Amino acid sequence: MVIITGAGGTVGSHVIKELQSTKTPFRAAYFSESKVKAARAHGIDAVTIDYSRPETLSAALKGSDRLFLLGPNALNQTELELNAVEAAKSAGIKHIVKLSVWRADEESYSFAKIHRPVEKAIEASGMAWTFVRPNGFMQNVVTYMGESIKAEGAFYSAVGEAKMSHVDVRDIAAVVVKALTETGHDKKAYTLSGPEALSYSEMAQVLSTVLGRPIRHVSLPPAELKSGMLATGINETYADRLLDLDRYYREGQASRITSDIKHVTGRDPIRFEQYARDHASSLRSVP
Repeated sequence: MVIITGAGGTVGSHVIKELQSTKTPFRAAYFSESKVKAARAHGIDAVTIDYSRPETLSAALKGSDRLFLLGPNALNQTELELNAVEAAKSAGIKHIVKLSVWRADEESYSFAKIHRPVEKAIEASGMAWTFVRPNGFMQNVVTYMGESIKAEGAFYSAVGEAKMSHVDVRDIAAVVVKALTETGHDKKAYTLSGPEALSYSEMAQVLSTVLGRPIRHVSLPPAELKSGMLATGINETYADRLLDLDRYYREGQASRITSDIKHVTGRDPIRFEQYARDHASSLRSVP
């Protein structure tokens, strides 16, 4: 039995779709009771978990031997995921597939420093493991930039003209499911990129073509971008993490193109233009 944590999020929901297509038995763990009820209404074996309450983890993991670990996007994410690793070890989980971040082992930006301690704990746990380390998600264009694209025909960052090899979450999910359902992935860390490195300005050009109207990328000074984030209610610590990620991008650290998606899945990764066409309805302005 496979258990999927973070099942209601961007990655987790796609992992579930992939598992359903392979007919693999699984249990979906959610952070909200409403999502559990909705999943059960669709015939999914679903449970609620709270990473700060280990007893909920133990109950959810019972009867499973493989775990997809995707912790909550919380300020104390490291601590919460470490709780899950301990619970998995106690529950007899044999293999953990952890969603990590791009080049986490180098610990050279804030999000990598959040994930690497969890990776180290998993490595020392005695359980089999696979780390999935994707670059930035293409889906973030809709999730975090979609409203300003629809309302203003623009999106904002502090990245400048740096290039990044963004990856489609559908490809991430395909790698995760391969690691969960096939042999040969133990002690492997997969670094996932898209097939091309594009600047945000180049991505804006693709969006302009697909949507049939001008879309701009506006690069702001970090301090100005931070003020804007704080004005929308984003926690300052989290805003600083996002700005550090932009700093990492500006330095050209996220432009590498890897072959791990094709190596694991046997197919080429999805291009940004295809992502934009598939999600154009979510970016069109309402008349």
